[in-house]
Amino acid sequence: MRWITRPGWPGNLLAVAAGAITTLALAPFDIWPLALLAAGLFYAGLRQLSPRQALGRGWCFGFGLFGAGTSWIYYSIHHFGGASMLLAGFLMLLFTAAIAWFFALPAWVWARWLRRNEAPLADALAFAALWVAQEAFRGWFLTGFPWLYSGYSQLDGPLSGLAPVGGMWLVSFTIALTAALLCNAPRLLRNRRPAFIAAGVVLLVGPWAAGIALKGHAWTSPSGEPLSVAAIQGNVEQSMKWDPAQLNSQLALYRDMSLSSKRVDLLIWPETAVPVLKESAEGYLNMMGTFAAERDSALITGVPIRQVVHQEKRFYNGITVVGEGDGTYLKQKLVPFGEYVPLQDVLRGLIAFFDLPMSDFARGPSDQPMLQAKGYQIAPFICYEVVYPEFAASLSARSDLLLTISNDTWFGTSIGPLQHLQMAQMRALEAGRWMIRATNNGVTGLIDPFGKITVQIPQFERGILYGEVVPMHNLTPYLQWRSWPLIVLCLLLFGWALLASRMAKTV
Repeated sequence: MRWITRPGWPGNLLAVAAGAITTLALAPFDIWPLALLAAGLFYAGLRQLSPRQALGRGWCFGFGLFGAGTSWIYYSIHHFGGASMLLAGFLMLLFTAAIAWFFALPAWVWARWLRRNEAPLADALAFAALWVAQEAFRGWFLTGFPWLYSGYSQLDGPLSGLAPVGGMWLVSFTIALTAALLCNAPRLLRNRRPAFIAAGVVLLVGPWAAGIALKGHAWTSPSGEPLSVAAIQGNVEQSMKWDPAQLNSQLALYRDMSLSSKRVDLLIWPETAVPVLKESAEGYLNMMGTFAAERDSALITGVPIRQVVHQEKRFYNGITVVGEGDGTYLKQKLVPFGEYVPLQDVLRGLIAFFDLPMSDFARGPSDQPMLQAKGYQIAPFICYEVVYPEFAASLSARSDLLLTISNDTWFGTSIGPLQHLQMAQMRALEAGRWMIRATNNGVTGLIDPFGKITVQIPQFERGILYGEVVPMHNLTPYLQWRSWPLIVLCLLLFGWALLASRMAKTV
């Protein structure tokens, strides 16, 4: 403990390790107590450092977290980006070093303005507020990188009951608060003021008791009869995905699997299952729409879409509905380098990674209607979009069902696709709605309103998933109030900490 609290390389190495073990708290490992341990080590490591020392300690924690938790990026750069092992490793190192600043800067702010070692309860509350602020900022800045949030560790843990109340953010707040309070326990006990100790116990135990009590509580209720679903997992190799010579075979694959499927209400294909512009596949889609309509089904598929906006041709990653449904959705949250290239005038042409197929998509408008199928409103999320809590909540609140389609083939056998699945499960839990998840190579599954997978197809298998989902109405507290109550609380805690710090300096 002395090493982690003092400046120097031993504490910095421990901070790297603390960040790295956060990955073990998330999918596919799910050892949730490690999220508490990691946050506690981060908090303890900042208590005695100067602002400059805290900046370095925070960077070390972020480097460990992102180095271990986003290792799947190396797989994409090396296997599909055409980079050598050495270059892929260097780019991964550069990426990790850059985003580690998401923890370095809050650590500096903490040591410079917010830390109050003489007031352990207030100090713990302010730390929890800063922890959530860091996660929120990371999900917004430069389109955001909302990955590896500590709250996801509680999907199957005792705090999962808090997710429909305050979203994943409230779970993260509670983890950080608990970690800081446990670190401060000796100081709280030495205080020997009963009211002070009682307040600490309430803050420590109360959120966990509430999470356990609310776990499994049904905030929403059915708005109609169950709908039968068939989701097709084509398991198309990424090397074949955009090969013009393989286009007909891919279209035939989804056509033949659909023709052989059982009669269902909703037939779902994954992201870009039709790997050609919608305008070029109108005949094929009309044929499949007729087939779906004859079965009284709605077919929903991913397909690239070209539109003319302000006399300029733009390309979108989209979803369209044919048969017993209607609607087209254009993806709003794009994947950096996968769907658009930042600084493309500089980067394009350097290596194949910056010239990946379909890496010039435009962002869809924010005022799009929901998809319509079988008389219900379906909130659509394409791949990366499902990892944004607030964005997902804004669409979920207008829907009866949730749908996410994806192509995680880019990440091979890494932990990336399983982390992605866990975030989709959290979105279903926050919204209290069923979610259909259709992917190219897994994991395709149905997720109930409590975030549990009811049926799934394993990764790297070709098959058709059958099951039922239930349209839901009513709003969870999180969908109704979003994160505003927690934002107000965090602002009050920041104000309290800043005021107290300034008063202490004037005494």
